[in-house]
Amino acid sequence: MGYDEAIVHLGDFGRYQKIIYSLICLTSIPVAFHKLAGVFLLAKPDFRCALPFENGSTYELSPHLWNLSYPLDERCSYYDVEYSEAYLNGSIPRSSNNTKSCTSYVYDRSKYLNSAVTEWNLVCGRDFMAATSDSLFMLGVLLGSIVFGQLSDKYGRKPILFASLVIQVLFGVLAGVAPEYFTYTFARVMVGATTSGVFLVAYVVAMEMVGPDKRLYAGIFVMMFFSVGFMLTAVFAYFIHDWRWLQIALTLPGLIFMFYYWIIPESARWLLSKGRKDCAIANMQKAARFNKVEISDEALSELLDEGEDSEERAKQKLEDLEQVEGPPPSVWDLFCYPNLRRKTLLIFLDWLVTSGVYYGLSWNTNDLGGNVLLNFIISGAVEIPGYIFLLLTLNRWGRRSILCGSLVMAGLSLLATVIVPEEMHTLIIACAMLGKLAITASYGTVYIFSAEQFPTVVRNVALGAASMVARISGMMAPFLKMLATIWKPLPLLICGSLSLAAGLLSLLLPETHNKPMLETIADGERFGKKTKGDVYLETGQELRVPEAQPLKGSGEANGSAIANGHKY
Repeated sequence: MGYDEAIVHLGDFGRYQKIIYSLICLTSIPVAFHKLAGVFLLAKPDFRCALPFENGSTYELSPHLWNLSYPLDERCSYYDVEYSEAYLNGSIPRSSNNTKSCTSYVYDRSKYLNSAVTEWNLVCGRDFMAATSDSLFMLGVLLGSIVFGQLSDKYGRKPILFASLVIQVLFGVLAGVAPEYFTYTFARVMVGATTSGVFLVAYVVAMEMVGPDKRLYAGIFVMMFFSVGFMLTAVFAYFIHDWRWLQIALTLPGLIFMFYYWIIPESARWLLSKGRKDCAIANMQKAARFNKVEISDEALSELLDEGEDSEERAKQKLEDLEQVEGPPPSVWDLFCYPNLRRKTLLIFLDWLVTSGVYYGLSWNTNDLGGNVLLNFIISGAVEIPGYIFLLLTLNRWGRRSILCGSLVMAGLSLLATVIVPEEMHTLIIACAMLGKLAITASYGTVYIFSAEQFPTVVRNVALGAASMVARISGMMAPFLKMLATIWKPLPLLICGSLSLAAGLLSLLLPETHNKPMLETIADGERFGKKTKGDVYLETGQELRVPEAQPLKGSGEANGSAIANGHKY
């Protein structure tokens, strides 16, 4: 009722909605640029210590000189001897096995002209600084989703979207001209925050442009544009080899979207929530004229009034029940009851693993061997079949079976990379990319599955908590990449093991496909709980709570619709 019904009367997904939706989808591309740029900005090529007699040497050394200069499998120190001509030509033996730490480095520039790593020597004892920079970027993404989400609710979608774009361009350029590491990292944190401001706000506007029946497809196609941006990042890196110019080049396309200010309307749903019905009706009439649909202001107002009345009745009923039963439920109620606690922990595990593995694979393409740029493009391209798979199956198969199958497939594919011989680069990459496809499908499923597992009274806050867990694993992903220095397959081994374990544990969650939406904490506790006859209750029906163990927050919820979510 209300706004959703009015959207249908305006032509549902008419010409106006298609144009605005397509323009909004394009904003996902620069968001992908910034989220994936770190692969090239902080690329770590092969390196070695610069020897005392070298001045502007290239990375290549003859095996003879390498053995005379460096201990076995050591790149951060060299033998502390006098590198005389007699020593270098092998006339005299090495006088000591003592080593000396590097003071400068020589980098292999065959793959990368330069990077922030080579410019600031973020190797050896400073290699953690590169991972920390990427980790702090993800912290910015987390903080941005909180700050810009609240600001958009308060001041409107449109002003916050464009404020985010302006800040993103300014700090994106600053990152490209940063004179040292700390300025660069601060600028990247700010850019990370604005990616949430741009993507989340644009995503909400895009979802509000279409009717309820189209929202699954609308959400998936927004994410496909992110995948396009993923692949285009490699195209920029192919033509621009200097890391500073690459950062600036990836930032400047954001200026194009400034012209959207005169094209993209303010969210009609937000206007209605602030009591600005006349402005909302004016925007909706603009869409109606563009779609060649005739509907009077009075008819629109009547439809919107019906929706407001329905929402007010539901809200009042919930408030009345809260006065009788105590304070409103919170996220902590999810941990107060055994069945609900078990399901919540399993869902949080799925989010943790899915996010960590997704970013671990996206940022690990440099360590797969073969052509780095080609690996990166394939890593973005395989996401699109994953999304198409969801479009074809998400409303036909069970959520649990898709989530479990995707995670298990990702786990087995990544574990297979460990047993494949190192010289078989193509097979290793194929297994890793199959894992990336599967984890992408998992990411698209876990949001909907989680939304259907949580009761309405705590759904938004529970999904927010799950998203925070996902961001935490995203912050850990850069450090996972560092484990390759211990053993090259170790990051993929960890990702594969976690995916396989999470997929199998997902079978412990009850199926939610074609089940009524859970409303109260009591519903959530009973849903999927074993009875004495070992029969799972998976109907979501209202049951009487035993008087000896009252459940908090058993009032009806407002029944607000949950749209398909995202990983960005």
